[in-house]
Amino acid sequence: MTAALPELADGDFYYQAQGGGHFRSTIHAQGAWNEHEQHMAPASGLMADSLERHEPRDDMRMARLSYEILGLIPGGGFHIETTTLRSGRTIELLQAELVANGRVAIRATAWRMITSDTSAVAAVEDTAIPAPDDCKPLDGPAIWPGGYIRSLEMRVAEGHRPGAGIVWLRTQHPLTDKADSGDLARLMGLVDTANGIAARVPPGKDSYAFPNLDLQIHMYRRPAGEWLGLDNAVSFGTDGIGLTSTVLHDLRGPFGRAEQILTLRRT
Repeated sequence: MTAALPELADGDFYYQAQGGGHFRSTIHAQGAWNEHEQHMAPASGLMADSLERHEPRDDMRMARLSYEILGLIPGGGFHIETTTLRSGRTIELLQAELVANGRVAIRATAWRMITSDTSAVAAVEDTAIPAPDDCKPLDGPAIWPGGYIRSLEMRVAEGHRPGAGIVWLRTQHPLTDKADSGDLARLMGLVDTANGIAARVPPGKDSYAFPNLDLQIHMYRRPAGEWLGLDNAVSFGTDGIGLTSTVLHDLRGPFGRAEQILTLRRT
């Protein structure tokens, strides 16, 4: 797919904040499928940041983020509109829309929930994964093109194969030139990478494309730190639809899950 290359901002960050919810992407936000588009990962991180900043409450946190990808995400300039869909004392539903070239490219909703002390009954069934220091470097740009993939440091655990694997990610680039985003937004800006870390088939010519149409994230614990661990499995159906399922980790252990529905297309 070809299109005119967008006018990008310049800097060692993903987005230049231009005020009033307006932003411009840099080369580090460039997508893997087309060079004129943004990668969903940093875009979803920026939207998570906008949702966190919207009418914040100290007694609540976001527990679920649901992103619908409504088409190609253009690189260059765009703005984010954030609103409250459902206010409440203990539960709130927020929405953010990324609007580029007069079109909503991504729509995100977030359930924000009241927090309380439930440590007496806390338990997690998801199992721990090897730490980044116990994994080997992974050369992501050898598999995928695009500025976003080049912006990552990646580590891969033993046993990695097409269709399943464990990979750790981090980035030295802040979400915006202001460098004032929290851990949650930064880590949410890495989650969408899950769809490419253990691809069942190699991307590129004479194979299949498998872009995701959505990203659903559920978090039973608020994550922290700079490393995101992805314990990943990819399933392809027989009728052109697939699913990427991932248990999410930080250095403390698992904290939630992500799901991405895929459309499978011959290249």
